[in-house]
Amino acid sequence: MELAGFLGVTMLWVKAAHIIFAIFLMAGLFMMPRFFVYHQQAPVGSDEDRKWIEREDRLRRIILNPSIVIVWIFGLMLAFNGDYWREGWFIAKFLLVVALSSYHGWLIGYFKKLRKGERPLSEKQLRMLNEVPGIAAAVIVILAVVRPF
Repeated sequence: MELAGFLGVTMLWVKAAHIIFAIFLMAGLFMMPRFFVYHQQAPVGSDEDRKWIEREDRLRRIILNPSIVIVWIFGLMLAFNGDYWREGWFIAKFLLVVALSSYHGWLIGYFKKLRKGERPLSEKQLRMLNEVPGIAAAVIVILAVVRPF
C-alpha cells in the first residue's frame, strides 16, 4: 500500500474513517425508507405520525447528514491524495457516489413531504426504493476493491 501523497502515514486513518462513516451513512440510507413505509401507515396528524416525524428527523440530523458530509470530505481527500481522477474504476465509483448522494437528497425531500402530511408514493414503491442503497453499495465496493478497469 502506497503511503505517498499529502496524507502520508495518515492515509490509512483517513481511509478507515471514510469506511466507518460510509457504513453509518449506509445504515441511515437503509433505515429511512423503511421508516417511511411504517410512517405512511399512520394517519396524518396522529400521535403516531408525530412520532415517526421525530424519528425520521433524528435519523436525518444525527446519522444521515453528518455521515454524508464526513464521507465526502474523507473521500475527496483520498481521491486527491491518490490522484485517482483519471482511473476508470474511480470515475464509475464517483458517479455512483454522486447518485447515492442524490438519493440521500431525495430521502430528505420525501421526509419533508411526509412531515407536511403528503403521501405521494405507495408502500410498494418505497419498499422497492429501499433496494437502491444496497445495490449501489455492492457496486461501489467492487469498484473500489477490485478496480476492474
